[in-house]
Amino acid sequence: MNIAQIETELQSLADEPFDSASFIFRFLEIYNAPKATLTKLKQGSGNHAVEAGDVLWKNRLFYRSTTGSLPDVADTMLADPLVKKHNPRFLFVTDGADVYCRDLKTDQTIDPPFKELNEQFLFFLPLANIERYEAPTENPADVKATGRVAKLYDAILEANSDWIERDYTHDLNQFMTRLLFCFFSEDTSIFEKDVFTSTVMNRTREDGTDTDAVLGLIFEAMKTKPEDRADLPEYAARFPYVNGGLFRDKTQIPKFSKRARRLLQECGELFWKDINPDIFGSMIQAVAQPGLREDMGMHYTSVPNIMKVLHPLFLASLEAEYEAAKDSEPKLRRLLQRIYNIRIFDPACGSGNFLIIAYKELRKLEMRIFERQKQIARQWLLPMTEVKLTQFYGIELTDFAAETAKLSLWIAEYQMNEVFKATFGEAPPALPLRDNGFIVQDNACRIAWERVCPPTKTAETYIVGNPPYLGGKKLSSEQSEDMDRAGLSEMKQLDYICCWFVKAASYLHDTNHQFCFVTTSSVCQGEQVHLLWSYLFKKNFEIRFAHTAFPWSNSAKNNAGVFCVIIGLCSRGKADQKILFTEGHARQVRNISPYLIEGSDLFVVPASKPITGRPEMCMGSNPVDGKHLIVEESEYQKAIEQHPEARSFFKRYMGGEDFLQGAMRYCIWIDESQLADARRVPFIRKRIEACKEYRLGAGRDARKVASTPYRFCYRTHQDIPAIIYPNTSAASRMYVPAGFTDETTVINKDAFAIYGPDDYIFAILSSSLHRVWLAAAGGRLGAGYRYSVKLVYNTFPIPSLSPSQKTALEDHAVAILGVREANPGRAIAWLYDTETMPPALLAAHQALDETLEMIYIGRTFRNDTERLEHLFKLYARMSKKEAATKSKKERAA
Repeated sequence: MNIAQIETELQSLADEPFDSASFIFRFLEIYNAPKATLTKLKQGSGNHAVEAGDVLWKNRLFYRSTTGSLPDVADTMLADPLVKKHNPRFLFVTDGADVYCRDLKTDQTIDPPFKELNEQFLFFLPLANIERYEAPTENPADVKATGRVAKLYDAILEANSDWIERDYTHDLNQFMTRLLFCFFSEDTSIFEKDVFTSTVMNRTREDGTDTDAVLGLIFEAMKTKPEDRADLPEYAARFPYVNGGLFRDKTQIPKFSKRARRLLQECGELFWKDINPDIFGSMIQAVAQPGLREDMGMHYTSVPNIMKVLHPLFLASLEAEYEAAKDSEPKLRRLLQRIYNIRIFDPACGSGNFLIIAYKELRKLEMRIFERQKQIARQWLLPMTEVKLTQFYGIELTDFAAETAKLSLWIAEYQMNEVFKATFGEAPPALPLRDNGFIVQDNACRIAWERVCPPTKTAETYIVGNPPYLGGKKLSSEQSEDMDRAGLSEMKQLDYICCWFVKAASYLHDTNHQFCFVTTSSVCQGEQVHLLWSYLFKKNFEIRFAHTAFPWSNSAKNNAGVFCVIIGLCSRGKADQKILFTEGHARQVRNISPYLIEGSDLFVVPASKPITGRPEMCMGSNPVDGKHLIVEESEYQKAIEQHPEARSFFKRYMGGEDFLQGAMRYCIWIDESQLADARRVPFIRKRIEACKEYRLGAGRDARKVASTPYRFCYRTHQDIPAIIYPNTSAASRMYVPAGFTDETTVINKDAFAIYGPDDYIFAILSSSLHRVWLAAAGGRLGAGYRYSVKLVYNTFPIPSLSPSQKTALEDHAVAILGVREANPGRAIAWLYDTETMPPALLAAHQALDETLEMIYIGRTFRNDTERLEHLFKLYARMSKKEAATKSKKERAA
């Protein structure tokens, strides 16, 4: 059952009279327990419980019907040795009136009335192998800090308007990094409390004119060892020696205005102690280099989205190992060695978000292990942390972001040392700073990753990150060269982000290491799938886990506004389990296809002809005329008023948007036999001459047809009825609308045409099944669907249809057209908008879906996922059959 069915069935069960003997088996059946397992449990062979009426299913559930206090009974059950032996996930106790349940993995409990059990259906989803994924939340203070620092940056730049011309951008960026360090340090034990902000405010004039001099002396002190500070004023000497490279280089200090000084004070008054170091990434984007990372497509990655990568990639495995080891000192020591042997490598690290969160999570687990060792060891001496910043590697294009990544990692180390100190009483000293992390400023597409993070068979290496999102057609010449250097010279249709996939696959080839990237959903849609994934599969990789498409959001100043997926890969055969995350739920599956559904590693390959019998689709006609053969409605009406005989030289001209919006346009359409008569019409003669002049000065294809300027360059039009299908359509529509045209309409290149079709083809194109196939095989263009003849129409699997089935589909086509005609004056776009779609039109499409899906599987599909999974299975069979037929013909020839 799917989730909706589980809720419905659970409601029915809760409404039935309670039967203590049969209830639990019906309950487990609802959560998809195998029938063989239920039979064994009923017979007792699979039931490990001792008391009569109990059900103890190993690793799943311990059930008891009782008349006592439900929580007390649950405590008794928990203390039973059987629980430790058979490790059930849930304790379930009920008296038929109330329920008490406990999830022993998450330590969550529920106690609803029995009649309201269905309202808690999500709680038990792990019984159906569907885990609820709960991501950590953001820290709102970080967003506030970003906004304040952005204002300060703008005010400083305003007071130093010549800095950009004088190429002092790096100096300003370095200055802002130092300020962030000082704000953080004065709110922690690194500096005296508030010493930085109070010193600057007390030692400078309100107009800000001497602020730069005071800051310069403070920064000078922090790079000077105590024994060399004789020439520093007392207020500067109060600041400790920092070192670590942060204050080493002498750079320009900007001048301050009154407003800039006031904003510096406001930033200092924020409480920086608990700020997430990863927010520095947002500050860099929104503050220090506005526009740079947005142009590159790099987007600040929030903690919840980072955890969607790190948790399934390796943290879940560490957690499971901890649970298995927590009662054994040797096992805990081995787990610690595994943690110290892990390397995290982000080849698009920005300011280090992924590295910071990974470092924090490893430190947290290490402390849990130390606490557990203290509990179970006969003798125990506190060890210092062995999680080193040198386990973390990164590549970043901009030097300022790379330096900030090092600073952010150090702040993360300080914060975790403070947690360590609060827990165990001592920690390493905060100052002076130490070299931390192997962060390299370079172009990740060009540098050999082996130089940054040398391969080793002994370490456990994970490549992570959120590389740049740029489509292949939006690349600069330098980025195009990046793709060549990365090995994608023959695959320029791929997005820029695919450089990182290819480089990671090459770096990790023939190893047990893994990688996971946040990426645009385009790499799992359309023409990119067979290009990218055929390469990755040949490199012997498979998808170990994935998050299906979700809208991008974060706490940065500017959200990316795209749909993203998260894909984790490992060497083929190395995945102990495969997890698919969809809408907050985790589902264990047999295999994850490159379209991020449960299925084989099959991908759709462009086909020049339909894989099953159906009329061919083609692109509409393309004039290549400089718009001289295209005529607006007002121009058309004026021309035929003056020359009524000219009506035969025009046809209606329709593209996708014309069809959807109901726009009226015309085109000049004449054969050679009509040319002499047509040229007698002044309006047409001028247009033909203008078209010729345009083509003579245009590209090679246009010049070839300059001698026939009265004809379209590419003519696919036929003087018969046709189906028109837009080449793009809004993804928000429940159905992609098709239409019919007659012989008097020329369909242009902004739509596709099927000439002389049967009505049943119109019905298929109008179905949910075809929309789902389009979304996967055709991909997206911005927020809409992008259609393709070779990838979508020709590959769409249609089973063999009987005459009666075709007739039934044709009846539905007529019904849909009838509802449209019953709404005169309404554009197709309005009729198919989810907010305005007439109920009768929706009902007509739903009736079509029901008939068509009965043809496919004998019932309606439960959801789009099931539709897509079935279509891919059918596509695989049809493709295999077609390939065999083609091979047989070739052998015969």
